[in-house]
Amino acid sequence: MTGVLALGICVASASSATAATVIDGPIDLGTAETFGVLGASAVTNTGPSVVNGDLGVSPGTSITGFEGPPAGDVTGTIHQTDAVASQAQTDLTDAIGDAAGLTPTTSGVGELAGLSLTPGVYSGGELSLSTGGLLTLAGAADSIWVFQAASTLTVGSAAQIQVTGGATSCNVFWQIGSSATIGSGADFVGTVMAGAAITANTGADIEGRLLANGTAVTLDTNDITVPDGCEPGSEPVETDSPEFTSEAPSSGTVGTPYTHTVTATGTPAPTYTVTDGTLPEGLALDEVTGVISGTPTTPGTFTFTVTASNGTEPDVSAITTITIAPAAVVPPPAPVAPGTGTSGAAELPATGTDPALAAILATLLLALGAAFTVRRAARRA
Repeated sequence: MTGVLALGICVASASSATAATVIDGPIDLGTAETFGVLGASAVTNTGPSVVNGDLGVSPGTSITGFEGPPAGDVTGTIHQTDAVASQAQTDLTDAIGDAAGLTPTTSGVGELAGLSLTPGVYSGGELSLSTGGLLTLAGAADSIWVFQAASTLTVGSAAQIQVTGGATSCNVFWQIGSSATIGSGADFVGTVMAGAAITANTGADIEGRLLANGTAVTLDTNDITVPDGCEPGSEPVETDSPEFTSEAPSSGTVGTPYTHTVTATGTPAPTYTVTDGTLPEGLALDEVTGVISGTPTTPGTFTFTVTASNGTEPDVSAITTITIAPAAVVPPPAPVAPGTGTSGAAELPATGTDPALAAILATLLLALGAAFTVRRAARRA
């Protein structure tokens, strides 16, 4: 991304535009919304599975395991290669394209066990939730999660997905490039939209939908419940990658407090780190506020790179320079020249004699002189 020359800067990372993701409500499934299970080539069931919703297949014709004891049960309508199932497949194709076209908020996702994820778009090659693993989705009623797997989704036996904080299965979507497998006894949440096949192993429960756009859906003693009460007008989830907006920093002086604020746009708000070089000695960068502050201790020219990131790619980096000048030298006060005073009149330099003492001595000398004169006069007489 080309950042503003905000730090006096040349920008280290580049892109033509700000990346953005907007999810305005749940992924629109169209007429596929009512289906708990939808296959392309076939739907096959073993054991007393329960589909709380519609079940269908198109363009294939095979639906097995829902007739005669022990058989699966469908609370909705079975659509076997009819116009409803055909339209549902068309709408599913559109929904998969919409989900796949979203810009990830987090990329490179793989193993999900042990994670607690806030709303967003999570992308990876092969997604997995290991045996006995727990994935927590923490949000509110209008929070949305979209998981993008370029290839497969594998959920291990007894793995669990939990939604907390009022979040619901209505707004959890799994866009899978090829096939998805849900392990035995797993508790799974969300709508699976697979480009190929979907397999739910023995005893796996799904709070969501299994929608296969390519081949078959295979069930084995599963409970599948289509979410209800879903609100189509959920609050948008929006992200924007960072872009610098601050001005070039000023120079500083040793011993003088210094401050400069690095700013960047982006949703969520970006954080700031020094990724190369060093700040002037005595200064520090607040990673949350972007404030560079402190009192410089060493003069010189300091070049460093600040990177702004908020989890939405690409990050933006900028190289900047701050020059610190030496401390100013304060000259001593000029000496006062002799013979100058506040009155402007010439003054004699002090001799060190106390004037009062001099007067007393002069009086004594006069008295002695007078006594001596009187005595000489008396002798002559």
